Amino acid sequence: MQTNRFQDHPSLAFADWCLRGIGQVVFQNNPLSGLVILAALALNSWIYAAICVAGVVAATGTAVLLKADRALLRDGLFGFNGALVGLALIAFTSENFRTGAVPSPAMLGYLLCAAALTTMAFASFSALLAPYKTAALTAPFVLVGWLFLFAVLKFDAIDAGPMAKPISPEQFSETVPYVLATWYEGIGTSIGQIFFQDNWISGYLILVGIALNSRLGAAMALMGAIVGTAVAALYGGPEGAVRDGLFGYNSALTAMALCGVFLVFNWRSLLYAIFGAIIASWLWASVAIFLKPIGMPVLTSTFVLVTWLMLLGQGAFKALVPVAPAEPATPEKNRDRVSRKSS
Repeated sequence: MQTNRFQDHPSLAFADWCLRGIGQVVFQNNPLSGLVILAALALNSWIYAAICVAGVVAATGTAVLLKADRALLRDGLFGFNGALVGLALIAFTSENFRTGAVPSPAMLGYLLCAAALTTMAFASFSALLAPYKTAALTAPFVLVGWLFLFAVLKFDAIDAGPMAKPISPEQFSETVPYVLATWYEGIGTSIGQIFFQDNWISGYLILVGIALNSRLGAAMALMGAIVGTAVAALYGGPEGAVRDGLFGYNSALTAMALCGVFLVFNWRSLLYAIFGAIIASWLWASVAIFLKPIGMPVLTSTFVLVTWLMLLGQGAFKALVPVAPAEPATPEKNRDRVSRKSS
């Protein structure tokens, strides 16, 4: 299916870049994937879908105004952190985490500026990590998200909300038993929580969006979500946190990054990714407890930390085949490219 015919279209290019930016949250450089993911958000809440668009437009538009690298713009790489920042600010300042709330004019301006800042942060992280051949991932989102969530508490013009959604495993009951729904909802919601969607149906629809561009990518996301959920259950994680996908979303992203996107898909990188997904599940609880005293959510910090730790030193392991940050395509294309070079 032809998906790049609008990348340089005089009037539709910007929309194409923004949709790719939404897809790039889960490593999908495909506007159709971005569109399906946006539909998944709208299925849960039109507010989140609108805020996702606002965030990605602000970040991508800032990159256009600053005349950022056109290849990165065309691939949506300046937009995904902005989309996530917008979603996070609404999620953690709304009365109802699941649906979000229509932002006030003050909050809308606030989140648009936060989204725009991720463009500069992305460029800075990319420059710092370039000598190490490692991608910025969602580090710009995590940094800007934390900074702007801290500041919310100091401005009366922005309603911080009750921050009612639990962000630490200690805030869930440990007496609720696991049931069948714990598993299928927990796995689906793990995918949904990447976009702050506390909705397992939206999560599985996001998985469909990933599969439109890469079946291996979707398989890795699903595997990571399953591993994160299973590890949390095996170690006695609270049922509510497992069902809400809180142990699985960082694991899903980690698995995708380590097997197919930044390392060529093979059985060794598969084992490497499974190990990373396990660690990411454990570290979600660790970081959540660490941040609890200051009331900050984990966001995707666990994914960033684990993936950086496992990519920065991968050059020491000859069994792993790296993909340069400037080159990643789908896991299928990365694997085929290596196969052609070796044949």
